[in-house]
Amino acid sequence: MAYALNPDSPLPLYHQLADFLQRRIRSGDYPSGTRIPSEPELARTFGIGRPTVRQATDLLVRRRCLERRRGSGTYVVEPPERVDLFSLAGTLASFEEGGVPVRSALVQRTRLVHVEPDPENPFSGREAWFLARLSRVSGEPVLLEDLYLDRERFPDLDRHSLAGGSLSGLVADQYHLRPASADQNFRVARAEGRRAEQLDLANGAPLLLVKRTLHFPGAPQAIYAELACRTDRLVFSQTLGGS
Repeated sequence: MAYALNPDSPLPLYHQLADFLQRRIRSGDYPSGTRIPSEPELARTFGIGRPTVRQATDLLVRRRCLERRRGSGTYVVEPPERVDLFSLAGTLASFEEGGVPVRSALVQRTRLVHVEPDPENPFSGREAWFLARLSRVSGEPVLLEDLYLDRERFPDLDRHSLAGGSLSGLVADQYHLRPASADQNFRVARAEGRRAEQLDLANGAPLLLVKRTLHFPGAPQAIYAELACRTDRLVFSQTLGGS
């Protein structure tokens, strides 16, 4: 390993070693399922103590890059499946494009609701269509969507079945609308109440919460969604284009 840690760097030695090992994993030098060098080997190679090596491997275990096997060593784990969830293609299309089999089902049927005051929800204080959908991968819940739609732009929405179907496909086929742009923000939230129960999480467990507003030609802010994502089961990514 032609690499030296820098003791004068503001980045701690264990973090430098963790970053180096992670680069080796991503480059394929340590493929999934292979055992990385032992702690004594790494300590000798880099001229550091074993506690520093243990801190580095602990960090990579928390990042889900490595796993320890009792009596065997530390191994590279298979990277989790990745879904580019935040494109405009729609949730089911995003799973399909990522090659991830998903099963989605309504957990709250489509109905008109009076939206409680919420400065982030464009339907705050007025009526909108509401439905909730839970998506599972390999039987495990990974995504809960709360969806609000403009009642005037989507008349008779409750007459259309969305059980296992694509909302973006329904909007395109039945209402001839395709999203032109979206506003999205991301935050770490705590699972509580219905979200904790339906995502099979303990109360207070962290999750990724995405709030998205979709704009259509001639119909700005026609759909608002809150997406609660379990990042311990799946990697949710966003592809950014460059000019």
